[in-house]
This record gives sequence, C-alpha cells and structure tokens, in this order.
Amino acid sequence: MQIPFLKMNGSGNDFILIDNRQKILDADHLGDFVPRVCSRKVSVGADGLILIEPSERFHFRWRFFNADGSEAEMCGNGGRCAARFAFIKGIAPETLSFETLAGIVEAKVTGKRVKLLMVKPFGLQLDLPLKIDGEEHPLHFINTGVPHAVRIVDEVQKVDLRELGRKIRFHDRFQPAGTNANFVQWVNRGTLKVRTYERGVEDETLACGTGAVASALIAAAKGLADSPVAVETTGGEVLHIHFQKKNGGFDRVFLEGDTKVVYEGSLWEEAYQ
Repeated sequence: MQIPFLKMNGSGNDFILIDNRQKILDADHLGDFVPRVCSRKVSVGADGLILIEPSERFHFRWRFFNADGSEAEMCGNGGRCAARFAFIKGIAPETLSFETLAGIVEAKVTGKRVKLLMVKPFGLQLDLPLKIDGEEHPLHFINTGVPHAVRIVDEVQKVDLRELGRKIRFHDRFQPAGTNANFVQWVNRGTLKVRTYERGVEDETLACGTGAVASALIAAAKGLADSPVAVETTGGEVLHIHFQKKNGGFDRVFLEGDTKVVYEGSLWEEAYQ
C-alpha cells in the first residue's frame, strides 16, 4: 500500500501530514509506523506525524504523534502546518477550526502564514525551586496545550541544552507525563531568544510553537515582556506571540508564523517496515 503525504515545516519544526479521513491508517494501532517513517536517513524523517481525520462539529480532527510514536495533545507549529494542509487540500477554508486532545484550535491561513488561536493555557507556576545534581535551578511552568518548563538564562547559546534539558524533561517533579524544557534569553520587552528540548523528540528542535508561547507568557508573567512578543528560534525564524492578560492568567493567545511545503509524495511499504 502506498500512502500519500505532504512533508511540511513550521520554523524548522518538520512534519509528515496524511489525509486520514478515509481511515487508511488506524490511529489507535500504529505500532512502529510513526518511529519508522519519522526516522531520518532511513525514511522520510520528521519531528512528528499528523493525521487529519473527520470531525462531526469542526472542519477536521487531528491526531498528532511525536517522532518516538507517543501521542501529544498539542503542537503549535504542527497546528499551523495542519491548518495550511487542510486549506491546500480543500478540507477547510482559510478560517477554520479543528479538534485536538488539548481542545478546539482556531486558525487563519494567509498564503504561507498561519495565525493560530491556541487553547487556553493553564497551570501557571512561577519560581519553582528545582534541584538537579545538587544544584538549584529556578524554573517556571505553564501548560500551553502540552507542559513546558521555562528557565530564564543570560545567554541561551551557553546552555548545555541536551544535558540539562533532558534532566528537566525527566525530573521527578514533572512525572509521569514529563515536560518540555525551554531556555529563554531576554533581549527586550518585545523580543526573546528561545531554545527548546522537546519531549517525544528527545532532543533540541529548531523551533517549538507551544514552547515559544510558553516562553513569551512566562516572560510576561515575570513582568519582562508585553504583547506581541517576537521569539527568535534556533532555526533562525521568528514566531510572533499575541496574548491578553486576564485575572492573573492569559486569554486569546495566538501563535503566528510562516509554514513551508517541502514536497509531496507517497510512502511505500519499504518506508515503514
């Protein structure tokens, strides 16, 4: 069986997208399918896989899988790619909404650019004392569809991201689900630099949409930033985060940035066996 797909990326965060409205794949029993097709060098390679499925109330429902095969509630850059994919394929109009495990997401597609209304963030915690290898690391936490720990540092490039990010991601404080780990450098009230260790990818990614949102909101909660915030990613692209402060939290949070269609093709059985 050959499976049609699009390879897309949002700010360097890359995905395999499949129109699964006819249920050519059983999303509940994918086995090793996702890790195999997401494996770089031996298959297509990607940070994640997105299935577009039918919805009774909205334009579509998505199932999002990390490269290791684990299913995630939400992915900001993946959401932007999914919205543009649905528009390109005639599944949805330019202004659309879709179901995720984290809730309903709305989007506006304008050419390559997509502005995504995120699910309402929750679980904001500031100044968490986290001990790692006997040393205390002041962290902050917020769930922007998926859990994110945020550490504000002087220079993001000097952080040993793989080592420290992995220890934060698997720390007992965040079990059993674990967390994504973001390191944020404050530039000015409208600009941040961010690096992210992404759960499920288990490495640094060139960009993480929900991580960019989490970093901007934490900076705002700490009194360091105002909406909109430009977030400079590892891949060099800039994501724009818009939000409203409300009752000690945040509302109407948008993630905005460009998407890119890389290529269209068909997966042969050899790609996932």
